[in-house]
Amino acid sequence: MLFEILSVSFSEVMVNPYFHSILILVAFFSGAKLLTFIAEKYIMKLTAKTKTDVDDLLVQKTHGPISLLFFLIGIKLALIPLKLEENIKIILNRIDSTLSILVALYTLIVVADIIISAWIKSRAKRKDKDVDENLMKIGTKTARVVVLMIGFLFILRVWNIELGPLLASLGIVGIAVAFGLQNTLGNIFGGISLLMDRSIKVGDIVKIDEQTYGQVVDVGIRATRVKSWDNEVVIIPNGKLAGVNITNYVLPNPTARITVPFSVAYGSNVDKVKKIVMKEVMKLEKLDKNHEPMVMFLQMGDSALNFKAYVWLRSYKDRFSTKEKLTCMIYNTLNKNKINIPFPQMDVHVKK
Repeated sequence: MLFEILSVSFSEVMVNPYFHSILILVAFFSGAKLLTFIAEKYIMKLTAKTKTDVDDLLVQKTHGPISLLFFLIGIKLALIPLKLEENIKIILNRIDSTLSILVALYTLIVVADIIISAWIKSRAKRKDKDVDENLMKIGTKTARVVVLMIGFLFILRVWNIELGPLLASLGIVGIAVAFGLQNTLGNIFGGISLLMDRSIKVGDIVKIDEQTYGQVVDVGIRATRVKSWDNEVVIIPNGKLAGVNITNYVLPNPTARITVPFSVAYGSNVDKVKKIVMKEVMKLEKLDKNHEPMVMFLQMGDSALNFKAYVWLRSYKDRFSTKEKLTCMIYNTLNKNKINIPFPQMDVHVKK
């Protein structure tokens, strides 16, 4: 009798839809925990033995979302045995599908960030250059926008929202917005072109015009910030920056040339002037050995003989200090050798 009662009870439990749902949930929850355990205990140890850290980051950042996605699939399957009203079941399925899409989007974004960052770093390493943080930023942001747009379309499809009427209404609004945001869009595309062309990057010394001259502190999507030598930050829209001539003192390499003009009086010995000035030039400590310095006699001016000293330095960072130092050295050596430095003058002869 007891056996019959137990058999009937067991049969009732086995056909009970709630029992089936709970069993599915427990199975998928256990499976999700098992995936996490395997990833942390075994897969992470295997990836730690490889030369690259990309696989380590991929496993570390994605095993959690993948386990959650596996459990959400279990929730969706657990709703099937339940005898819920059709409308409620449809809504719960859509909510579960939306959550699954969001988790999948997060996973794809993480994977895209890791892969893009690794690719940019490997590319910079092959070319023996520093990693371009701005290029990495624009690459990851672009990937995120693309993934989110695709995910948004999937979510709309889950909720049975027709794209045709929505796109038509958005198209009308988009035209109006595009006219209002014309300058902003131009600045965004200008920023993308600057980053892709690698014409400037953070840390470069640039000259935009006579008023804008200094170090680049940020290259954003909309604007670029240049810190002047007076510690003032000049914000330049990228749309404007993409259409002007930019003098970048860092490219193509750190070496830089300075010129120091000077003049001596008529009657001075030109060869002697060049010799004593060159002697002072050779005393400088930060000369670039790959380029010979020069002192050139350029012009017989109205009131003086005009010269220029051309000096190459190892780094553009030493331009200002070295130019000031060399100017003082030239002035002192001309005085020491009793070579006159004239000032502008005009002789007037009056005939009676």
